Amino acid sequence: MSTLPLAGIRVLDIGTLIAGPFGATLLGDFGAEVIKVEQPGPGDALRGTPEDGKPGRPPIWRVEARNKKSVTLNLRVKEGQDILRELVRVTDILMENFTPGTLEKWGLGWEELHKINPRLIMVRVSGYGQTGPYAKRAGYDRIALGFSGYMYPTGFPDRFPVRPAFATADYNTGTFGAYAAMLALFQRDARGGEGQMVDLALYEPTFRITADLLANYNATGEIRERVGNRNLGFSPAGTFETKDGRYVQIAAGGDKVFRRLAEAMEMPELASDPRYSVSRERIIRADELEQILANWIGERDFSEIETRLVDGNVPFGGIYTPADIASDPHYQARDSFIVVEDQGDGAMAMPGVIPKLMATPGHVASTGPSLGQHNNEIYEGLLEKSAETLRRLSDDGII
Repeated sequence: MSTLPLAGIRVLDIGTLIAGPFGATLLGDFGAEVIKVEQPGPGDALRGTPEDGKPGRPPIWRVEARNKKSVTLNLRVKEGQDILRELVRVTDILMENFTPGTLEKWGLGWEELHKINPRLIMVRVSGYGQTGPYAKRAGYDRIALGFSGYMYPTGFPDRFPVRPAFATADYNTGTFGAYAAMLALFQRDARGGEGQMVDLALYEPTFRITADLLANYNATGEIRERVGNRNLGFSPAGTFETKDGRYVQIAAGGDKVFRRLAEAMEMPELASDPRYSVSRERIIRADELEQILANWIGERDFSEIETRLVDGNVPFGGIYTPADIASDPHYQARDSFIVVEDQGDGAMAMPGVIPKLMATPGHVASTGPSLGQHNNEIYEGLLEKSAETLRRLSDDGII
């Protein structure tokens, strides 16, 4: 295997759950050594509720803590804080998502850590950022989705706003956190700079991907409302149910694409009908046009629709369940999911490494570790602490 792009970079992940730690996971996929610091006893909250008094390793932990080394460390006591300072001295990137002010209270804020290691890059994730009137408020994925404007237009017009099925704000923030760390690393190593702090609020990445939501409001005063699966500037487009109970999506708003759709449906008269022949007329009559499409799809099984529309070069796709993903040949051909050997449960499937670098692709060497699995490697090996010291630290609840 080629040397991974981030080989030699050490990341200290002292966050919990997803928003901060996911950024470290992305860096670990490309070769960074990621040391995951967990609270002695229960460990990271992503492990879930301990079973029989032991911290768990549920599937989400094994996926999102992949490639990481777990050490236990009580940051709430002075000796634990002193050990973290030792780790910071030999760290390139620290990622955290404590409530603003918490690390400062422990003497582990940016100013203190920057003095210890001027080359340190510190990525700070919090609900509302390190500054501003809401800085001390608790922040979670759902709260950020609402505050960012992302959630209000999501759903159907006759229902309340809907949260996406996955932790969109958390994962987007983790992605932006990794991106920020790489920018800071480039500035430090390629431009001769020092380390720096990154201040990233949980709502900011989802607000960034609302595109023209605010710009349009400023220009027109219009508040974007919920429209379900429809695209107000594009028709026909939507989600439809097949005869055999599956769901498909079609996007055929362009005039040329619509003509191909009409041919595939064996209804070429639709493309020449002045009510539907050009985009602006189709948008006006989206309800009636999409009902025609819904009726046509509802009379046919998924396999027939897929064959007709794919052969006709019409943008089409199913709405996949995990079972569909597991058996789809395209997923398999591109290694979109991979199978990794887990230390406890054997082979398990998980998303592959993205993006795909052709010369130096990423790699998943291990699934999420057991709590404190790497205490000896890090404390005895990296920090050169004696076995006797480690026994005392464990007995005292420091590690």
